[in-house]
Amino acid sequence: MNQHPSANVTKSGVNPIVIIGALFFIFGFVTWLNSVLIPYLKIACELNHFQSYLVAFAFYIAYFVMAPLSTKTLKIFGFKNGMSVGLIIVAIGALIFIPAAMTRTYALFLLGLFVQGSGLAILQTASNPYITILGPAESAAKRISIMGICNKLAGGLAPVILGTVMLKDADKLTARIETMPEAQKIAELNELASRVIFPYIAIIAVLALLALLIYRSGLPEIDTDAEDETVATTNEGKNSLFDFPHLILGVFTLFLYVGVEVMAGDTIISYGSSQGIALETAKYFTLGTMISMVIGYIIGIVCIPKYLKQETAMKLCSLLGLFLSLGAIFTSGYVSVACVALLGLANSLVWPAIWPLALAGLGRFTKAASSVLVMGICGGALIPLGYGALADAWNPQQAYWIMVPCYLVIWYYAIAGHKLGKK
Repeated sequence: MNQHPSANVTKSGVNPIVIIGALFFIFGFVTWLNSVLIPYLKIACELNHFQSYLVAFAFYIAYFVMAPLSTKTLKIFGFKNGMSVGLIIVAIGALIFIPAAMTRTYALFLLGLFVQGSGLAILQTASNPYITILGPAESAAKRISIMGICNKLAGGLAPVILGTVMLKDADKLTARIETMPEAQKIAELNELASRVIFPYIAIIAVLALLALLIYRSGLPEIDTDAEDETVATTNEGKNSLFDFPHLILGVFTLFLYVGVEVMAGDTIISYGSSQGIALETAKYFTLGTMISMVIGYIIGIVCIPKYLKQETAMKLCSLLGLFLSLGAIFTSGYVSVACVALLGLANSLVWPAIWPLALAGLGRFTKAASSVLVMGICGGALIPLGYGALADAWNPQQAYWIMVPCYLVIWYYAIAGHKLGKK
């Protein structure tokens, strides 16, 4: 049978939930820095909308490219040591930002983001099934919601803290460089690019320390290859992941979900600016998205599974996402921006529900299924890039139409998709 330590204390005296919570905090901090990096690099490297959203593409496409290697990494190192390996890779990616900033080379920034995404692919492949299996299946969404709070608190802090450094006086600089002599403009943009160096040195130090702490933590290993008698009987004759249609559709649903979640956090600062709101003010908007998500997670912790099934929460969230997407399109100014921020609430309980619904009954296929689900995170690469292309072709507001079909598919998965192929 699968082991269910139920968050027992490890031999080092630290609760596994606390350790994994620290990991999810790091995920959030590194991931949601992109919301600042997009407008920051757009100015520093003189980019258009499409080019600036290559930040999200480089970061999230790594999940697709590296997820198969993540499974091999976990088989070699196990869950715990695999997490430490992932953290070290993220630190290497952060290190690349230093020469990128010194030379103001956009391609190097993108390489650093890809390496960070590669490390996070390993961490996500390990930590999501770990927290799903670390206790009863029916309360998995509650545990993932706790992790989500850690993630989004960090995601809210990251753009505020880094935005204060990286986007300070950015509006004035943007206005000034239009009329500057070329030599002065290069000097000003080089100074702007150098602002990223010290924060990323601090990030590298924290990542290395956490990798060491996890390596020495004594986190319990979980045997995902073992199956109880019921699961083994159900999976008899199944030879590949394609024998589980609810998983395959779950991967596609997660692909779309991550795309809209990333858009809600990563586009809101630039979108606020396009609505005539100063970047000094807009840098706080991602915090609004994260606070909305935290509120949703708290609702999940209180209500799931006592008052609300995981799939019911997903239905309600997808319908709210559809309504808010249309609200962002058909209103303007702060009201439209508020609709984008409140998408955090709509998105909050989708991720916690998709994982247990998609992994249900997988047994010995769990590790492989987890890596395929992680590949779905590349939705954060492609859908925001599509938004950027539409923003250039139409405008940043009308580009939000890309969200509407995404929420419709998420709604379908919650209604019927997660039941496909199940007896």
